[in-house]
Amino acid sequence: MPMTSERSHSIETAKAPTPIGPYSQAVRSGSLLFLSGQVGLEPESGALVEGGVEAQVRQALRNLEHVVREAGGAIGDIVKTTIFVVDLGNFAKVYADFFGDFRPARSTVEVSRLPLGAAVEIEAVAILKSGSR
Repeated sequence: MPMTSERSHSIETAKAPTPIGPYSQAVRSGSLLFLSGQVGLEPESGALVEGGVEAQVRQALRNLEHVVREAGGAIGDIVKTTIFVVDLGNFAKVYADFFGDFRPARSTVEVSRLPLGAAVEIEAVAILKSGSR
C-alpha cells in the first residue's frame, strides 16, 4: 500500500514507462519533486530504444519530462540530476542540448550494470511552483 499524505504523494503517468519494481515514477513533497531513475525505455513497447547511448539519453530525458509535466511542472523545473552510466566516455552533448541554456546541477556515476541492459539511467529533483498539481 503506497504511503501518501496531504504533503507527499506519488506521481504516475502512462506517458513514461511503468516502473519495473515497487516504486513510483516520482514523489511530490511540498514543492519538491523527486523523480525516479529513467532509462531509455519506450513507454508503449517497454523496450530500450535503438540507436545507442545518445538515443537512450534522449528517451530517458523525455520520460523524465513526461513525469514532470504530469506533476504540473516543466523540464526547466529540474534543478539536479544524477546520471548513472556504464561508460563515462559515452556521455556528452545530448544532455546539454536537452536543457538548453539552463543546466541543472549534476552528478555522474559510472556503474558496471543498469536495469534491462541500459547504457544510462537518469534521476532528478525538481522544484515546482506552488500552483502545480
